[in-house]
Amino acid sequence: MRIFDTKVQHLKYKVLREVARFAWQDTLTENLINITKIIVPGKEPTMRCCIYKEQAIVAERVKLAMGGNPENKNVIEVIDIACDECPMGGYEVTDACRGCLAHRCEDACKKGAITIDRNQKAHIDKDKCVECGLCSKVCPYSAIINYKRPCERACKVKAITMDENKAAKINDEKCISCGACVYQCPWGAINDKSYILDVINIIKGSQNNTNYKVYAVVAPAIASQFVYAKLGQVLSGIKELGFYDIVEAALGADIVALSEAKELTEKGFLTSSCCPAFVSYVKKQFPDLSEYISHNLSPMATIAKKIKQDDANAKVIFIGPCTAKKMEFKNQDVAPYVDSVITFEELQAWFDSKDIEINTLPEYEIANASYYGRIFARNCGLSEAVAEGIKERGIEGFDLKAVPCDGIEACRVALLKATKRMLDGNFIEGMACVGGCIGGAGCLTHGDVNKLHVDKHSKKSSFTQIADAVDAMNKK
Repeated sequence: MRIFDTKVQHLKYKVLREVARFAWQDTLTENLINITKIIVPGKEPTMRCCIYKEQAIVAERVKLAMGGNPENKNVIEVIDIACDECPMGGYEVTDACRGCLAHRCEDACKKGAITIDRNQKAHIDKDKCVECGLCSKVCPYSAIINYKRPCERACKVKAITMDENKAAKINDEKCISCGACVYQCPWGAINDKSYILDVINIIKGSQNNTNYKVYAVVAPAIASQFVYAKLGQVLSGIKELGFYDIVEAALGADIVALSEAKELTEKGFLTSSCCPAFVSYVKKQFPDLSEYISHNLSPMATIAKKIKQDDANAKVIFIGPCTAKKMEFKNQDVAPYVDSVITFEELQAWFDSKDIEINTLPEYEIANASYYGRIFARNCGLSEAVAEGIKERGIEGFDLKAVPCDGIEACRVALLKATKRMLDGNFIEGMACVGGCIGGAGCLTHGDVNKLHVDKHSKKSSFTQIADAVDAMNKK
């Protein structure tokens, strides 16, 4: 069964798997060269122009799997040597140009960048072109196309440009660490740093020192992943890795839903705080709206805080689909509660580094979150949960007008309207990834079927009311 969407993901996984394998054996340092040989075993290139370049790129991937450049605070990094096969991009005249007589493209260009040859074909002078796109809009044959690099096209916050060597360059002042560029780059030249070594060391420490226990907090989007096994078997696999216990992040979502419902009705207007990429986007691009961001911690941080309140010696590892969580857990208000973060991609590599066949394991059961806590994983789920929270709190006279935003472009539109007081709504549910968390860059697979898996799992909850799930958790 195919576990990943793309071969790029599979390559990333193989590097992570070998790094984790040798880390468990305490032989990582002496096997760094061997990892490259395992990934690139032959003497002929299979992916690049020469074997030496392939090996050099894999060596850079190994560095990222070991935590990346510590001086670069962003969790998203570019492997410069791997980023050299995409055209620079911009507007180009294609063969669809018919050499017509109207020459609307030439007339539309305000910079004189378009010239017409003796065959009446249009040409664009790149030194004069300012990428306004007016020529493309007026061409009756759609013969002028804007060729953007996949990473540029994926980055909706315009954080990616090209450096002097034609490699992708990330503007950290704009980047929200959503990982869209990571998933879309067909060369795997952009990657998220991995903290899997930190997590392995934390687990090893708990095995050698009984002074603390390590808890795994799993995102509700896990129900849409690892579909070759049952969810209970996936949880058993996590236990096999050495975790003391596993807790649903959806229980944190239950707490947030009730609290956010109260905060919204008291303030009258609110934007959600669950998606760290969305929160970062608001702060960077719409700072005037920052005061309206919910003061609730995210579900991840909320349940981690609860775990550490109950067990002062606990360490908490979040496992989910989100690269932005790797930035969030370092925030001052979250760092005391979450010790590290790994993605589902990294979890799969970790399983295989220890030869754990999760589909052969018995099912492990954990405490139930509510239906509403679990649907936080997909678009509109948070809005539905807040509506339920208002209902369960018995708040009357408040008309919830939720604006669920499916992806950062939809977020931008809603936030722009909010700044101009033109938004027909009082609660913005911001999800940076299309589809919600089930579309996160750290997922094994993406697609509409993920929503079906999450909804199916959510309906299996023992609790149809949020308060019942929270009460049961508190009594445990």
